[in-house]
Amino acid sequence: MTRRTLSALAAAGAASAILTGSALAQSTIKIGEMNSYKAQPAFLDPYKKGWELAVEEINAAGGVLGKKLEVVSRDDGGNPGDAVRVAEELVTRENVALLTGTFLSHVGLAVTEFAGRKKVFFLASEPLTDKITWQNGNRYTFRLRPSTYMQTAMLIPAAVAAKKKKWAMIYPNYEYGQSAAATFKELLKKAQPDVEFVTEQAPPLGKVDAGAVLQAVDDAKPDAIFNVLFGADLAKLAREGATRGVFKDRFVVSLLSGEPEYLDPLKEDTPAGWVVTGYPWDEIKTPQHQKFVDAYRKRWNDYPRLGSMVGYDSIKAIAAGIAKAGSTDPEALIKAFRGLKVDGAFASYDYRASDQQATVGAYVGTLALKDGKGTMKDFQYVAGDKVLPSDEEVKKLRPAAAME
Repeated sequence: MTRRTLSALAAAGAASAILTGSALAQSTIKIGEMNSYKAQPAFLDPYKKGWELAVEEINAAGGVLGKKLEVVSRDDGGNPGDAVRVAEELVTRENVALLTGTFLSHVGLAVTEFAGRKKVFFLASEPLTDKITWQNGNRYTFRLRPSTYMQTAMLIPAAVAAKKKKWAMIYPNYEYGQSAAATFKELLKKAQPDVEFVTEQAPPLGKVDAGAVLQAVDDAKPDAIFNVLFGADLAKLAREGATRGVFKDRFVVSLLSGEPEYLDPLKEDTPAGWVVTGYPWDEIKTPQHQKFVDAYRKRWNDYPRLGSMVGYDSIKAIAAGIAKAGSTDPEALIKAFRGLKVDGAFASYDYRASDQQATVGAYVGTLALKDGKGTMKDFQYVAGDKVLPSDEEVKKLRPAAAME
């Protein structure tokens, strides 16, 4: 075989490989997903199972626009700088069509800024800070989960009804906790002008000294407590508080504490009587939710957590948006997502055009013990559109460029 023949065969092989790679790339829609898997496994392990289930269901039904969905997932390290580097890699090296994910609020804000600067569509699945859709919002970023403002507003009716004057506040000292505390103070003062905030305890995320925090709270002699700690910090607070009797005869409202990923580890140490936002998965009997639970349990031989719903609904929303847009072009996706209606895991919702926030709600109820473990009782679903500000109010909160 001559050198010329070998060269021709090599060239043909290279061309074939390029064409094959191109064809494969064109046969899928690549979604770039990033999250703090190592830092927040309690929420994000179920979240990953949720989005994997959604991808499998969508692809089994033929995909979107005749193409299968492919998720390229990366750990963002729970760090804004790392998250931006990961986002850059997903966009430039992996050639993903869009981005989704993030958990911690300051990480979500960093990717929001990246999306706006690079003009990449980004669905923020989990981070709760209001700045993602309001103060720091941009036209390329949408958010699924009910925000800090929304979930705090859901707890205000119970706080007002309790008629407590002196309040203590406990929150993690980063964007999410700071935002929740500020919103609670603003909304409660508006509804109850004579309220007093006698102490604020803001320990570092993941490093709470529960004894010191609770001693400071007890010394301030509040009538009620607003808590924003979650995960391992919540468990330490609840157990130490029970030992010291700090919560006895005090009214407590608490963000996220009814979510299974944070409630289940407490078992008999569940602080009964707290009013919380959460997800009582085993008590919700709607056909829509039951369908999701049955599919999840069949696939994973496990029950869903709130993270499961967030992961599942993120991919379902992306698929619905791409189908409506008829494209993965960022501008087409923006147009499609504004007003997009989605059948979620436990409720139908839409994405508002004014601030690009989904109207997914949350369950509000009271913690109780049942068969040696925590549950929610007397709960109700509060839809997101019931607590969100009006479109006119949003115009005052959101940059003008983001409204275009």
